[in-house]
Amino acid sequence: MKFGLMFANVGPFGAPEGLTHLAQTAEKVGLESLWTVEHVVVPKGYESEYPYSRDGKMPGPEQSPIPDPFVWLSYVAAVTEKIRLGTGVLILPQRHPFYVAKEVATLDVLSKGRVELGVGIGWLEEEFKGLGVPFKERVGRTEESIQALRSLWGSEPSEMKGDYYNWNPVESNPKPLAGKVPIHVGGHVAGAARRAARLGDGFFPARADTLDANLEALHDECDKIGRDPGEIEITTGAGMTLDEVKALEDKGVARIVTGPPGFTPDQIEAGFDVWNDQLFSKL
Repeated sequence: MKFGLMFANVGPFGAPEGLTHLAQTAEKVGLESLWTVEHVVVPKGYESEYPYSRDGKMPGPEQSPIPDPFVWLSYVAAVTEKIRLGTGVLILPQRHPFYVAKEVATLDVLSKGRVELGVGIGWLEEEFKGLGVPFKERVGRTEESIQALRSLWGSEPSEMKGDYYNWNPVESNPKPLAGKVPIHVGGHVAGAARRAARLGDGFFPARADTLDANLEALHDECDKIGRDPGEIEITTGAGMTLDEVKALEDKGVARIVTGPPGFTPDQIEAGFDVWNDQLFSKL
């Protein structure tokens, strides 16, 4: 089982000192990865329902800083050596594939191949409206973007003739070190699971309470298209208890991500010590 931290780029971890301590300490204790969240803006008084809380609102006030994931991860790459750098998740339909392909490949080269690209369709309709991206097109744009990224990272010039993106042959460089970057499809509904089966290297439902139904949908879609579901790496959010980890491992989960165990350096180090005593040392 791999272990990572999600929501890693918020709060005090958006500042250089907090980022550096969190990243270097996580790497030192053996955590595999750090995962960012993303919103380019947060519309005041938004009414869209945030799917990961009981009250339908994101944690913290609307003015809470959410650093850009690629800039933040580039800083992490510079102060660490081996911890993997994940977007959890990038709101893919809000960005043109040209920019995503360039930014991801650049980060992958600079980090010596440490990038994991988590992507999602987004939920904050008001944000899409401000960007001028039709909210109802986000599924189609996401799926076409995934295909476009793989084309842009390929060894031959990329050409795209789709419903949302069209271009004549172009070169996009640099390329990721391995010729591609793993793409993890985020989401906690059956549609996301089916999308991961068709297009993903991984599936990332942040909510473990939906995992059973989503894995069933993923396996069903794999059966339809003739794909081995074992090719798809499963990541999910969960608590850091031994029983929960073993239960998820039995279901085929490869990576568990959770929030940092505190916000100050002392809290982080004490929390990692608890995880080591109660979990890591027993696995």
